[in-house]
Amino acid sequence: MAPKVLVSDKLSETAVQIFRDRGIDVTFDPSIGKDKEKLLAAIGQYDGLAIRSATKVTEKVLEAAPNLKVIGRAGIGVDNVDIPAASKRGVIVMNTPFGNSITTAEHAIAMMMAVARQIPEANDSTHAGKWEKSRFMGVELTAKTLGVIGAGNIGSVVIDRAHGLKMKVVAYDPFLTEERADKLGVEKVELNALLVRADFITLHVPLTDKTRNILSKDAIAKMKPGVRIVNCARGGLVDEAALAEALQEGRVAGAAFDVFATEPATDSPLFHLPNVVVTPHLGASTTEAQENVALQVAEQMSDYLLTGAVTNALNMPSITAEEAKVMGPWVKLSGHLGAFIGQMTDEPIKAINILYNGHVSEMNVAALNASVIAGVMKAVNPDVNMVSAPVLAKDRGIDVTTTTQGKTGVFDSYVKVTVVTDKRERSIAGTVFSDGKPRFIQIKGITIDAEIGRHMLYTTNEDVPGIIGALGNTMGENGVNIANFTLGRSERGKDAIALLYVDDPIPAEVLRKLEATGLFTSVRPLEFDVA
Repeated sequence: MAPKVLVSDKLSETAVQIFRDRGIDVTFDPSIGKDKEKLLAAIGQYDGLAIRSATKVTEKVLEAAPNLKVIGRAGIGVDNVDIPAASKRGVIVMNTPFGNSITTAEHAIAMMMAVARQIPEANDSTHAGKWEKSRFMGVELTAKTLGVIGAGNIGSVVIDRAHGLKMKVVAYDPFLTEERADKLGVEKVELNALLVRADFITLHVPLTDKTRNILSKDAIAKMKPGVRIVNCARGGLVDEAALAEALQEGRVAGAAFDVFATEPATDSPLFHLPNVVVTPHLGASTTEAQENVALQVAEQMSDYLLTGAVTNALNMPSITAEEAKVMGPWVKLSGHLGAFIGQMTDEPIKAINILYNGHVSEMNVAALNASVIAGVMKAVNPDVNMVSAPVLAKDRGIDVTTTTQGKTGVFDSYVKVTVVTDKRERSIAGTVFSDGKPRFIQIKGITIDAEIGRHMLYTTNEDVPGIIGALGNTMGENGVNIANFTLGRSERGKDAIALLYVDDPIPAEVLRKLEATGLFTSVRPLEFDVA
């Protein structure tokens, strides 16, 4: 029997025809995505669900879909899909992460031009029968300095277009290496230097705890007088109230925003201010982009349903069905190893070296590599997945090397990940025990045996008495329950580490109390996806 796919949002007829041509039994009914009850009634008979943003795939919808194997999102954002619930039910969630890059980059350039020449206000004035030629004095882009925050997939396209406009470009990106910067033709700078030098600033980073309000009130105060700011990335990257104040005071000459902290944005501190250009999240809204992502999702879903091939999955590695049962725990371990190093590394990464020892070296190491890289890069980009991670690493000039070898040492098999930066090398190793649970077995060359939990605390210190007491007492006094406590040291009186698995996130105040003891050289909270 042919697999059945429901297309519950608007997709191009060409994309729908791909399903038919591949032998898929497809139902195309965009009205279903807007009607929760109709979706619940229909979804039970389908193997695949192709959506855009209108359809909400909740846990309740998944419960009503016993046959569902794959959800395909035509686009990058999957806020409308309950991914943890889908994972628990074995449903693969795919997206199309690269279909909107050019469109979004072009929108940013268009917004920059619009704010440079005050085009929207001049348009309104002229339509009103006025001829206020002297009112709208603009600035040229030629020879101006563009500061790009985020030099990834979209940011690199913006950089390329800016060069065509004869702009000078400086870029800030924690993952941008000097080699990649040279290839892009940009000067790699720290954020403060970018703020001081840029005539225009454009943002192209995801919204994370590290990037939220990256252009804060303090950051805006450091900017060059007369700067113009463009945000076509994510709402919440800029303190809108602080920017509005700077615009009203004349310290910032203009702003162009396609995204807002709250969407739909029916109100914002930026609305109704002079020389502020706003659009309703149109970055991906072109005919070409919408067609591209629709065609991609149809091909990806058809490949999976007919051959088992997995592409651009957010919750499953790109491996065959036969490999999945054996490799599953090792894929999780690889992601955890990468996540540990990603959360511990603040400077640009030059290389990721991965060693596979023992029988794991005979597995699909390409998928394991992707899991490691995704774990590393999720520290700065939570949208990354196992397919896009290697591409993003390559774009940033990160050299990924793989070494395989037969069994050495006491473990039947293990994986060791080493990250290289200009300042240091950092390594961690892990294995999978017979119970199927991943473990950390070595950090900084120090042997340990640490169970991996969602919320963890990593500390480093000189091997002196009192460490266990300081950690235990501080956690106990502040209501933090320890599920597992692992210690290790290089030798007596030298480097020592502790890794705690705790039930809940550790409050910032508790971390400050630990630091205030003076016993620790490093105190780092960590989080791992153990679903």
